Amino acid sequence: MRTIAVVTSSRADFNHLIWPMRAIQDHPDLELKLLVFGAHLSPQFGMTVNEISAEGFQIDEQIECLISSDTDVGMARTIGLATLSLADSLGRMRPDMLLIIADRYEMMAAATVALALRIPIAHIEGGEISAGAIDDAIRNALTKMSHLHLTPHDSAANRVASMGEAAWRISVCGAPSLDHLRELTLWDSAQLIAELELPESGPLLLIAVHPVTLLSDTVAEIDALFEALEQLGGRQVFCFPNADSGSHQIINQVERWVNSHSEARLFVNLPALAYFSLMNAADVMLGNSSSAIMEAASFKLPVINIGLRQQGRLCAHNIISIPADRAQIIEQTQRALSDAFGEGLADLHNPYGDGHASQRIVRALAECPLGDQLLLKEPQ
Repeated sequence: MRTIAVVTSSRADFNHLIWPMRAIQDHPDLELKLLVFGAHLSPQFGMTVNEISAEGFQIDEQIECLISSDTDVGMARTIGLATLSLADSLGRMRPDMLLIIADRYEMMAAATVALALRIPIAHIEGGEISAGAIDDAIRNALTKMSHLHLTPHDSAANRVASMGEAAWRISVCGAPSLDHLRELTLWDSAQLIAELELPESGPLLLIAVHPVTLLSDTVAEIDALFEALEQLGGRQVFCFPNADSGSHQIINQVERWVNSHSEARLFVNLPALAYFSLMNAADVMLGNSSSAIMEAASFKLPVINIGLRQQGRLCAHNIISIPADRAQIIEQTQRALSDAFGEGLADLHNPYGDGHASQRIVRALAECPLGDQLLLKEPQ
């Protein structure tokens, strides 16, 4: 029996990890241990630890570490607190492997502790690019600290291999968030409107915008979006930003906007069923979220990807990438809403997978060697 410890720090990574965790639970040779920390335990960000319990997962460790701050110093201090607490938790637990995902800065704490404790690390979604955020450097650092690489597509796998990782350590699995689309029965439009108390008519704009963490002013690109939204109108549905430097400013700006625009809504946290039902019903998605890049193609949903944050990501042709410029946001959103653009997405294929990532991930976790063979990397 192999013990796989999974760490999750926010609603974003938890939604990607639900089906891999279920697959670990269902595997006869694997045992799941779950460590919850970061924004999951923050009332401001929705106390999503409760959602984890509601999904039926047993939480083995809860780790308070998120500094209530809106600065880069707060982010750095959060990493420090998480490192101290995770050292105690993982030191007691001593799993056979630690499973981490993506590129959140808190994951550096988990990987650093595991490395010091000689716990092999399996990393989901390495090899991606998001050049406008610190996420890119974090993701690459996590790749080099990890021992098993569960990548979303061939280009990512090739990039991991180019970093000197041996071929046997790399598996192309797809993005596990897409497994929701195979497993869930989404709400229809009427149920979505009723469940989320949305206005009934008008174009539905789904908006997910996060701080751009490599800019000195992490919210510098936000004003152009709001200037454009004033003209675009429609039903504007906002999702909460990540807990990064500048997130409080974005939250305050969105709350003021929603309070003065009767057709606008803000959701602190949406369970996977609600979120993907919303994505399925939306007419266009705007912002700078990786969700728009990785998941929207499965719904043939047009996306206006704004600014620097996701620069370099592999994109399907539903993505329109533009600078943070009011006129371009308006022009390209109107283009995305046109019948001609929608008809051009009829044969769209999502390059991030087929909804079976979890099975591939768990197969790799169950079949890879353990001990020194996994820990000791070959010179390349």
